[in-house]
Amino acid sequence: MTPLLLGLIGIALTLPVPALLARTRWPYRSPAAGIVMWQSLALAAILATSGAGLSTALWLVSEDDPSAWRVALHVLVLAIGVLVWARFWWAVWTVWRRTEARRRRQRQLVDLLGEPDGTAPALRVLQHETPIAYCLPDRTEARVVVTSGAIDALDTDGLRAVLEHERSHVRARHDLVLEGFEFLRAAYPKVLRTDAPLEQSRVMVELLADDAARRVTGDRALAGAIVALAGSAAPDGALGSGGSTLIRLDRLCEPPTRWWATTLALGISAVVLVVPTVFLAVPWIVHAVEVLAR
Repeated sequence: MTPLLLGLIGIALTLPVPALLARTRWPYRSPAAGIVMWQSLALAAILATSGAGLSTALWLVSEDDPSAWRVALHVLVLAIGVLVWARFWWAVWTVWRRTEARRRRQRQLVDLLGEPDGTAPALRVLQHETPIAYCLPDRTEARVVVTSGAIDALDTDGLRAVLEHERSHVRARHDLVLEGFEFLRAAYPKVLRTDAPLEQSRVMVELLADDAARRVTGDRALAGAIVALAGSAAPDGALGSGGSTLIRLDRLCEPPTRWWATTLALGISAVVLVVPTVFLAVPWIVHAVEVLAR
C-alpha cells in the first residue's frame, strides 16, 4: 500500500496540485514564501516518487509469493522512480552547461559592444534605441546591461530603480532559484509535469527584485520604469525586467508583503513535506529496518 500511496502523492504534487495553484494569484502577495511553497511542492513530489520506488524495491525482495499483476505494478512504480532520478541528474548537468554557455557568450558580447561604467556588478551600456535592461548573474563575473534607449526613456529615479532591480537579481542569485525549478521540471516526462512552478517563480523573482528597488526609489519611480520597459525581452540565460507588467504594477498598489499569504504559503510547504514523511515514510523506514534485520 505504501508504494501506491507515495506514487499517488507524487503524481498529485506533480500535476493537479500545481495546476490548481497556478490559477491563483495570492502567492504573488508574498513572493519569497511563494517560492518556498513551490520548492516544497517540487521537492515533496520528487521525494514521494523516490519513496514509492524504494518501497517497491523493498516489497519485491521481501514478499514470499507475490502475484504476477502485483509484481508488474510494483515494477512499473519502481521504473518511474528510477526514471525520475535519472532524468533529474541529467537535467542538472545539461541545463547547467547550456545556461552557463549562453551567459558566457552574452558576457563576451556585452563586454565587446558595451561601454563599461566601473560600478559593481559591472554595468554595460549598449547603443540601441529599444529600451531594454537585464542582468547576467554569476558568482564573480556578473553583468548588468542597459541600452541607450532605456536611459533615454527613464528619468534619474527610474534608472536607479531599474539598476537596483537588476542588481538585486545578482545579489540574491535568483538565477539559481529558477535553475532549480528547471531541473525539477525536466525530471518528469511531459505527460507527468506542469510548467506552473517555473512560470510563477519567474514572476515572483521579479517581484522580489521590485521590492528591493521600491525600497531605494519608491513606488512611483519603479512604476514608471516598469511601464517604460514593458514588453522588452532579455536574451536566453539572462534575467530581464520587462515581463509580467500588469502583475508587477498591481502589486505596487499594496504593501510589499501580505501576512496571510506568507502564512498560507508556509503552511502548505510544511504540510506537503511533513505529512507524507510522518504518516508514510517513517512507518516504511521502520518496516525496512525490520526486513533488513531478519
